[in-house]
Amino acid sequence: MTKTLKVGVVGSGIGQSHIESYQTLPDMFDVVALCDLDQERAGDVAEKHNVPRLVADLDELCRMDDLDVIDVCTPSYLHFPHTLQALAAGKHVICEKPVAGSLQEIDQLIAAEAESGKRIMPIFQYRFGLGIQKLKFLVDEGVAGRAYLTTVETAWRRRPPYYTVPWRGKWETELGGALVTLAIHAHDLLSYIVGPVKSVFARTKTLVNAIETEDSVSASLEMADGSLASLSVTTGSTVEISRHRFCFSNLMAESNTRPYHNSFEPWSYCGDSPELDDEIQATLARFEPLPERFPGQFYRFYQALHTGTELPVTLADARASLELITALYTSTETGRSVDLPIGPDHPKYANWRPQAVQHG
Repeated sequence: MTKTLKVGVVGSGIGQSHIESYQTLPDMFDVVALCDLDQERAGDVAEKHNVPRLVADLDELCRMDDLDVIDVCTPSYLHFPHTLQALAAGKHVICEKPVAGSLQEIDQLIAAEAESGKRIMPIFQYRFGLGIQKLKFLVDEGVAGRAYLTTVETAWRRRPPYYTVPWRGKWETELGGALVTLAIHAHDLLSYIVGPVKSVFARTKTLVNAIETEDSVSASLEMADGSLASLSVTTGSTVEISRHRFCFSNLMAESNTRPYHNSFEPWSYCGDSPELDDEIQATLARFEPLPERFPGQFYRFYQALHTGTELPVTLADARASLELITALYTSTETGRSVDLPIGPDHPKYANWRPQAVQHG
């Protein structure tokens, strides 16, 4: 019988959604501990979900010999140190986005993972909606053809009460604005389907709320395959939508517009001819669905650990995401196009925050 992985979750905010998702896969995962400084909130979560152990200190969680996985769901600025600590304790690590606060930090995580013999999986649960998974299948099967243009819209609404959480809206603790903690998922789907980014030109502004970080973004991208993409982000849309439209030589794929579930079905896949429509339908008839969102990512994580295969989301994937963020912030600060990839010689390699913030 295959071993059930014992999990300790750090943080009872988004961590509660993680716990609920693990518990849909009881043959694979057993959440045995919850760690949070806010013991009152964590106690309510632990009681609701029958988590037997409750601790306030990550050191104590790391000392638990029976834990296989530590799942980091703390505020953004703690992800990097908490991941390193859990890895050093001999645990596999699952970490919410962003997994690190700079390209330098994520390169340190890549090196630490390679030395540890354990695995680190960043969270990008939107990849596993059936709508985007079907498009990925069409692309991988060679049906889509060459990419031409992709448009990605993240038009959400965040009002002042959202920023009463002390770590939000601040460079030091949230590590950025809408690009880092809201639109990061939508932009990851672009790279997941089309591949690496070649160059970026961006403008970012703070227009919606009185915060340090950006809340409105317009960006133009050239992808490594020669196709183009545009990104638009705001927290000032009275009607919230997320939308992806992918234009390929053989088909157009468009998501639904539900703001937090647009990678789920329904999607439309329209061929450039009746014959291509038939090929799309014949190909999708061979598609085998798996669980979606967090359960989908955790299911694939379990399978990867037990088969020794590549994780469903890797640190390389997270690095590509943070590289795009670094390029976007560099472009908006310099007013110039920024080429990728970005290495250690780049001025923003160790810190993507604006110079005025770093020296302010």
